Amino acid sequence: MSLGTTAAAGATDDQAAGLRRLFGATQRRFVALAHNAEVALSTLAIDRLCDAAAALGLHTLVVDAADGAPAPHEMALLDLPSCIEPLSPEVSYLAARGLPIRHVDTRGRCGGFLQAIEQAAPHADLVLVHAGTVDLARLFAEQRMRALLLGADTPRAMTEAYAALKRLSQRPGWLAHDLLIVAEPRGPRTARLGESLAQCAERFLGAVIHDCVVIDPDADPGAAPDARLLQLLRAQLAYDPLPGSAAKPWPQHAGATH
Repeated sequence: MSLGTTAAAGATDDQAAGLRRLFGATQRRFVALAHNAEVALSTLAIDRLCDAAAALGLHTLVVDAADGAPAPHEMALLDLPSCIEPLSPEVSYLAARGLPIRHVDTRGRCGGFLQAIEQAAPHADLVLVHAGTVDLARLFAEQRMRALLLGADTPRAMTEAYAALKRLSQRPGWLAHDLLIVAEPRGPRTARLGESLAQCAERFLGAVIHDCVVIDPDADPGAAPDARLLQLLRAQLAYDPLPGSAAKPWPQHAGATH
């Protein structure tokens, strides 16, 4: 697998410095991206997230542990750093299908894999973990994550996005989420996709969709990252998982941002 070329347009030193001051000079920030097998262009969504991170001056390590990801290198359990592939100055990639469960502890948790990643990739400011909901729950069991869901303009894709939201709201108990929808921004149904999912999440699960961003599959890959995607990523990076957070949910009555 190869990710698209990342764009660092708009990156500034003060943005990167501000983020590093916020999170601490040595702390890696993790983003949990729930795999959706019904989204054919999930790699495009990952590319756009990497572009946005590069625009903020951050280096992203993509940890691809989804069911459809490439198998890890045979040395992954012995020499993880050697298995990390640099794709560009701003992006690195780790094929990690099946690796989380290889680090499972007696409580069924896989947090040890995250520690191994931190040690293996000290250069990464952001670690984007793309995995199924079971693996995400095992990896981040002790953390209150704002999971990032994937959808597309098909009934099966949005049904699976809701199923992922439901599983994450039940097992690890995550009730705050963001949503990326790969679709034509001006499509006849696009504006309703995120709104409908947010309404179902609130009504049936007591969960919220904070931010919803539509990713245009036909957009110029060399263009500067969409401002709304930058805003979503900043919110992910600044997310306060503690009780009493002042973060406000994405309005359920509003259409998807595009």
